[in-house]
Amino acid sequence: MTLNWESTYAIALELRRRHRGVNIEEVSLQQIYKWTLELSEFEDDPALVNDDILYAIYQDWFEENSHHGN
Repeated sequence: MTLNWESTYAIALELRRRHRGVNIEEVSLQQIYKWTLELSEFEDDPALVNDDILYAIYQDWFEENSHHGN
């Protein structure tokens, strides 16, 4: 599966899976950006991102933790 900046939910799930012990409330948008670029499945232009996209990833991750626990 290939991920791009429009795949906010899929990115959030993958970040949540890879960073299980992380308290999402302490994760910055810059950290989400860095971790997203490190995903081997991610294939998009890093310059196309903006804070709204990063916040959407954050929100999806936060919602997943709220519904399914850490």
